[in-house]
Amino acid sequence: MASTVSQTEVEIKNANGMHMRPAMQFVDTASRFTCSVKVGNGKIEVDGKSIMHMAMLAAAAGTKLTIKAEGPDCQQAIDALKDLVEVKLFGEPAWLPKEKAAE
Repeated sequence: MASTVSQTEVEIKNANGMHMRPAMQFVDTASRFTCSVKVGNGKIEVDGKSIMHMAMLAAAAGTKLTIKAEGPDCQQAIDALKDLVEVKLFGEPAWLPKEKAAE
């Protein structure tokens, strides 16, 4: 039986990036699902359910990450993680690129 895989790209949009508190929120959300969750920044790919691995991404504001989930509830995991990162912004203020902040 083939495994189900879902993938998306997100951009870190909160002003302080993915420091430890947002990284823990990400891990907590990913851990609610049975599927595996991998997160990559173009250089490395880490386990999205490990706080130590997520910290290794050093994802500052504006960083694009690829989230890949594999397993029976992978689409639900992708949807929840994308919402956390790009809509809820980890409950933090949004980041504005310099050109937008000057307007």
